[in-house]
Amino acid sequence: MTDIVHAPTAPIAEPALPPPPPNEAAGTAPAPDALVEIGDGDTWTTVCRYGDLTPGRGVTALVGGEQVALFRDAAGALYALDNRDPFSGAYVISRGVTGSRAGTPVVTSPMYKQAFDLRTGDCLDDDNAPAALRTWPVRTTGPATLPPPPRPAPPRARTLTEWRPEDPAFWERVGARIARRNLWLSVLTEHIGFSIWSMWSVLVLFLGPEYGIDPAGKFTLAAVPTAVGAALRLPYTAAVGRFGGRNWTVVSALLLLLPTAFVAVVLEPGVSYSTLLVAAAVAGVGGGNFASSMANINAFYPQRLKGRALGINAGGGNLGVPAVQLVGLLILATAGAAHPRLLPLIYLPLIALTAVVAALRMDNVPTTRETGHALREITRDRHTWVMSLLYLGTFGSFIGFGFAFGLVLQAQFHDQLDTPVKVACLTVLGPLLGSLARPFGGAWADRHGGARVTLATFAAMTAGTALILTASRLHLPALFLGAFAALFVLSGIGNGSTYRMIPALHRAKARDRALTGGADPAATEAAAHRRATALIGLAGAIGAFGGVLVNVAFRQSFLTFHNGDAAYLAFLAFYVACSALTWIVYLRPSRHRLSGV
Repeated sequence: MTDIVHAPTAPIAEPALPPPPPNEAAGTAPAPDALVEIGDGDTWTTVCRYGDLTPGRGVTALVGGEQVALFRDAAGALYALDNRDPFSGAYVISRGVTGSRAGTPVVTSPMYKQAFDLRTGDCLDDDNAPAALRTWPVRTTGPATLPPPPRPAPPRARTLTEWRPEDPAFWERVGARIARRNLWLSVLTEHIGFSIWSMWSVLVLFLGPEYGIDPAGKFTLAAVPTAVGAALRLPYTAAVGRFGGRNWTVVSALLLLLPTAFVAVVLEPGVSYSTLLVAAAVAGVGGGNFASSMANINAFYPQRLKGRALGINAGGGNLGVPAVQLVGLLILATAGAAHPRLLPLIYLPLIALTAVVAALRMDNVPTTRETGHALREITRDRHTWVMSLLYLGTFGSFIGFGFAFGLVLQAQFHDQLDTPVKVACLTVLGPLLGSLARPFGGAWADRHGGARVTLATFAAMTAGTALILTASRLHLPALFLGAFAALFVLSGIGNGSTYRMIPALHRAKARDRALTGGADPAATEAAAHRRATALIGLAGAIGAFGGVLVNVAFRQSFLTFHNGDAAYLAFLAFYVACSALTWIVYLRPSRHRLSGV
């Protein structure tokens, strides 16, 4: 992992002098408090202390608006090169592995593994390299004039007095430890939230003939919490900035007690359908937890680590869907379908424990309340609605199928799957595969481009839906299950790739504004980050409504035709439309095409 180092002081203007050799530190190692400065020919910019650099590891310094990879080798020598890999175009050189080749100090790019001479920037593995890496003069001066490193927040502090994750010294001393603690506690609370949100995908399997609810009514019960959760995602996102991440995590966790306790009390034969609808609607609060959790963790991590941290957070939350389905399966296999109350009763102490741990161990970070302004800005951008529609197709499919899969199996193949236990055994498989596939979608998007991976995903989802339709019409359970499992995996991959496209497109737009309009690169980058964060929240809310549409489509299809074929045809047409939209907006050759998306 690498650090992004922002220059803490203004550039020190000096007369242009011949730059020192890049390895001037190779003799006597400077004092840890000596300042490391990078020159651009006219000025020297202070970037960090010498002691902040870890031997053999690179950091990224922003010098005059350009990314510079700064290295300190095992002998103490300093080297500064362009951070952009000339083969891939990615800014990753600072993540490379340092070493030596025949006495030449080298860094190996993490992309395609070419080795570059740290002294000259020349590529040692490819004579046809697009270009050598630019080298920058680097020196040390002293004594240090930077402010002393910040002290950690008191152990019992509820709100951190300062939070500067982009400062490498701060991050190494206290930031990484605090961020990791908050990340894992956030994963835990979001995981429980997803379980409560999707609990009705399991509870409907317990509703036998004694409840008097037909398949259409069960699809409605599964759709209601999806709709409420989607509607709550925007206010939950804003709540983090208004009340603090820790505070809102505790409140949102305690709110999960309401639907869980309510359904534990009312769920029994003879309960009215309207009461069950209310219970299902209240469970929607679990859907809002995803948005607030993502907004909170986004504030804890530096830009270079946001993708990984948000991926862990989202993937851990998504696993709450198969987790609650697995618990439901265990109850059906042991206690039987006559005891649905056991499911919410198991989660009640887990919710209380999660809230207590969050209150004791999580932190608030100093935040700015810019969510509303950024949301207003992005609503005027066509890419906002394009990306929201694409995420509707990926996450909407994942959460919609996750809620409805058990009911579809029960209604479509009731002769072969004649007990809730048999259905539950298969229901848990799809959401589990989709949750585990999500990080791979993001990783492949990093390597090949989010738009390309998203287009391939929608094309494959079209083919998978065609197989499902064929299996449904020919009544082939094995093919039906295999194609649906593939659809879950593909939707998980699409979740990762579409979310990866959001910051990429805003970064590309910021780069274009800086190049063509002369805007300040740092200001445009900060604005792009705010807008990308706002779009992540908005797209998440709209994408969750896809789960409602999936359940409504199944409900109407089974109500009208007594099978799911009409719904499968609708899904197939939608995936074709998403494929075409991805190609037209992000991949079709055009002078307006955004590069790097």
